[in-house]
Amino acid sequence: MKTTKKTYYNHYLAIDWSIDNVQIARMRAQSEKIITKGFAPEIEQIKDYLASIKGKKIMTIEETTSSHWLYVELLDYVDRIIICDPYRNSLLSEGPKNDKIDARKLCLLLRSGLLKEVYHSVNDDYKIRKLVSSYEALVKAAVRVKNQKSAIYRAEGLKYKKDKIKKQDEILSFIDERQNALIKLYTEEKEKYKKKFREIKSRNKTIKMLCGISGIGPIFAIKIYAKVIDANRFENKYKYWGMCGLVKHNRESGGRSYGKKRPRYSRTLKSIYKSAAMAAIGGKNDIRDYYDLLLKQGYSIPEAKNQIARYIAKVSYAVMKNKIPYKAYQWRELKKVAA
Repeated sequence: MKTTKKTYYNHYLAIDWSIDNVQIARMRAQSEKIITKGFAPEIEQIKDYLASIKGKKIMTIEETTSSHWLYVELLDYVDRIIICDPYRNSLLSEGPKNDKIDARKLCLLLRSGLLKEVYHSVNDDYKIRKLVSSYEALVKAAVRVKNQKSAIYRAEGLKYKKDKIKKQDEILSFIDERQNALIKLYTEEKEKYKKKFREIKSRNKTIKMLCGISGIGPIFAIKIYAKVIDANRFENKYKYWGMCGLVKHNRESGGRSYGKKRPRYSRTLKSIYKSAAMAAIGGKNDIRDYYDLLLKQGYSIPEAKNQIARYIAKVSYAVMKNKIPYKAYQWRELKKVAA
């Protein structure tokens, strides 16, 4: 994530929200004492409490299904909100556990600067992320139904794309009909999503520019945009590659190497860039020419494909960050500079 200058705050707060109870832990900048207050899960009470605290305030909330709602609701009542990654908060798993203890530990992690931030924004473009998430859920549901249908056919020694269940088998015929109805509904709903994606692309310049990169179509472009939203939050292309799962970190200690480890990354972005690389090298375009050049230079096929995936990730990052269209055969200029 992009690093920022350290800011001084008068109050450090952490909120642990649940259906039945809310705990808020607070530390002053010049004190080691942690003050914890319990509330009913009513957002107006939380707002009144935060408004009563004078001075600069920073708050943290763990990433959950309700964290974005809290982020939007409480953003005007503190100077900054950090939605933190619960995967990284191993301190919370130590010792006794309840809402009050979790809030206190989060407060300590916040003041110590040990939290890993998860990106959130009040920008309307954030709603595109919700749209993509809904679309992906639809696709997963359809894949599950198709797999179930295939399994039933295989169990009967049939192929569902060629053969048919005998109508005499009442139960299997009923299941087959219902699955066919679900698959038909999925196809209709998928077209509605694609129509909405086209509408978004028509009025979003960045998504249009992403579609100008070989291998990236409208759905890939919208998925990338939904995941990233603001490319400026990544310090450089290497940080972005890490987010996309396209790099590994060296593991060294005491002068010895313990191999490489891939950082936590977005599986969606990795899948997109790997698929985009395959799509690009399967056609006739500038990126296919780059792939052929890499092979001539001695890269193995897997290495060349990985380089192409990184290249597409790099240029898409540049398009989103600089708001300028992709320039075909840009890699030639980069090779000349390197030489």
